[in-house]
Amino acid sequence: MGQRIGVLGGTFDPVHYGHLAIAEEARIQIPLQAVLFVPARIQPLRQGERISPPEHRSAMLERAILGNPAFRLSRVEYERPGPSYTVDTMALLRDRYPRGSEFYFILGSDAMADMPRWKDIERLIILCRFAAFTRPGCDFDPRNLFLQFPLLRDRVVFLGGPRLEISASDLRRRVRKGLPIRYQTPDAVEEYIRSHRLYLD
Repeated sequence: MGQRIGVLGGTFDPVHYGHLAIAEEARIQIPLQAVLFVPARIQPLRQGERISPPEHRSAMLERAILGNPAFRLSRVEYERPGPSYTVDTMALLRDRYPRGSEFYFILGSDAMADMPRWKDIERLIILCRFAAFTRPGCDFDPRNLFLQFPLLRDRVVFLGGPRLEISASDLRRRVRKGLPIRYQTPDAVEEYIRSHRLYLD
C-alpha cells in the first residue's frame, strides 16, 4: 500500500506558524506519512506581485521544518519554467512517487472558492484529493462547487484545527515598519530575514 502524502503549496514569503500548524493538523487528522512544502516559482493567479527569490524562500522553509521528520521541502516547481500550475505539479509528483501513493492537496476554504479559475481542474480532481481548512473571515459554501464539479464531493475532506490569523503580507509589512514578528514565525526564519535584510526595500 502506498503512502498518503500531503502537499502544501504557496509562495511562503515568508513561511509562518499558520502554514506549519495546518500542515501538522492535516498530518494528524488524515493521517499522512509526509507533508511536502512546495514553494511556487510564479503563482498564476498572483502574477505581477513581487516575491523573494527562490533561494531565500527555500532557505526559510528548510529552517522552519527542521525537526519534523514528516515535513519535507520540494523544489519541483522551481525545476520548470513558467507559472506554477497545481495540476502540473501534482502530475510530476505522482510520477516521482511509488505507484499507489495517495496525495492530499492542503488548502484553505478561500483557495477552494477560487477553484473554478484553476487550470484543468477536472484533471486535478482525478490526480489528488483535497484537505480543506476553514479560513477566518471566509464564508464559503462548497455546494455550488460540488454542483459544478460533481467528482469533487468524494475527493475532499474538511478539517478543523487551529485558525492562526497570520499572513505573510502582514509579516512583510511589519518587517518594513520595524515591528516584531517573533511568535508568528519560527525564530530561525526571523533570524534569516534579519540577517539577509529581507522585506526592507
